Amino acid sequence: MFITPAYAQAAGGAAANPIMQFLPLILIFAIMYFLMIRPQQKKAKEHKAMVEALRRGDQVITQGGVIGKVSRVKEGENEVEVEIADGVKVRVVKSTIVQVLNKTEPAANK
Repeated sequence: MFITPAYAQAAGGAAANPIMQFLPLILIFAIMYFLMIRPQQKKAKEHKAMVEALRRGDQVITQGGVIGKVSRVKEGENEVEVEIADGVKVRVVKSTIVQVLNKTEPAANK
């Protein structure tokens, strides 16, 4: 007599379906995945491919804003040698290269 039938039905319905309680959390995670995580992973994959494709003669921009030409790529190591002026060469970590301005064509094998 103390509880009306309307309150009793509402309490029973909410406890009977726990999936509906987690549905907003699942939707938030799905939205965050498609708006934040997936594009970031795609961009990281493209950057890795760009860095792996570096060759001698490519003109590049580093994270610090230095523009130079790749003079040597060290295959076993994680660095390249970039010429930033005539006779001025610096060693740069590959991952700090932001953009390749001019790609050089590979030399034809004869």
